[in-house]
Amino acid sequence: MLSNSFTKWIVYGALILLTMPLVVWFCDWLWTPNEDNPLLIVLFWATETASSPWGAITSAILALWFVWRMQLPVKRGIALIAILAVAIVGGQVVKSIVKETVEEPRPFVLWLEDEYQVDDQFFYSLPRKERAKIVEQHLKGQKRVPAWLSKHWEQETGYSFPSGHTLFTATWALLGMGMLVPRRRYISAAVLMIWAVIVAGSRLLLGMHWPEDLIVSILLSVICAFWACWSAERWIFSSPEISPILLKKCEE
Repeated sequence: MLSNSFTKWIVYGALILLTMPLVVWFCDWLWTPNEDNPLLIVLFWATETASSPWGAITSAILALWFVWRMQLPVKRGIALIAILAVAIVGGQVVKSIVKETVEEPRPFVLWLEDEYQVDDQFFYSLPRKERAKIVEQHLKGQKRVPAWLSKHWEQETGYSFPSGHTLFTATWALLGMGMLVPRRRYISAAVLMIWAVIVAGSRLLLGMHWPEDLIVSILLSVICAFWACWSAERWIFSSPEISPILLKKCEE
C-alpha cells in the first residue's frame, strides 16, 4: 500500500542529499573566496529561491504544484497545503532556536577575522544592522569578493548552524520523495532533489555554511518530511474523496 512506502523513499532521498556534504566533510575542504568561479552567480540565484522573501513564493508555488500533481479535491488540497506549511515553517522555527543556542560563526565571518581582524565574538555581539555595516565597510571597493556576494553577506549575518536554506529545500525534496514518487510523479520529485542539492552546494561555495551545517539540516528535514507524509497518508490520501483515477494509477 502507498501508506507503507513513503518511509523508504524519504530514506533514499536523505541518503542522496547527504552524499555531497559528507564527502566534503571527510575531504576536510576549506572555503575561501573565489571571484573567478563563473558558477558562483548561478549558485547565488539558486540560493535566492530559498531566501526571504522569495522562499515564501517558492513554497506557495510548490504547495499548489503538489495539490495539482496529486489531483486532490479542494478541501483535501487545502488540508495538504496546511500540512506542508506546518512542516516547512516548523522546521524553520527549530532551525532558528538551534542557531541561537549553538551560536556558530559563518565561514565568511571567520574569513573576515583572518583578513581584516574582525573579531567574531565582537561581530556577533552587535545588532544585525551593525554587522551588515562592518561587512560593507571592509569589502567596499575590494575585488576579491564580488559586490553581489558582499550584499548577500550583509543580509545574512546570523549564525551558521544549521542551514535554513538547506533545511528548506531538503524538506521540500523529501516531501516530493515521500508523496510524489509513490504516485509515480518521478520528474517532479527528481527536479526537487536536484534543486535541493544545488542550493546546499551554494551554501558552501558562497561562504555561508560548513558541511556539518548541511548534514544536520538534512537530518532535521527527514523528521519534518516524515511527519508531513505520515499525516497526509493518514488524513488525506486514504480518503475515499480522492480521485479514483489517481488511486488506480498509484496502485497499478
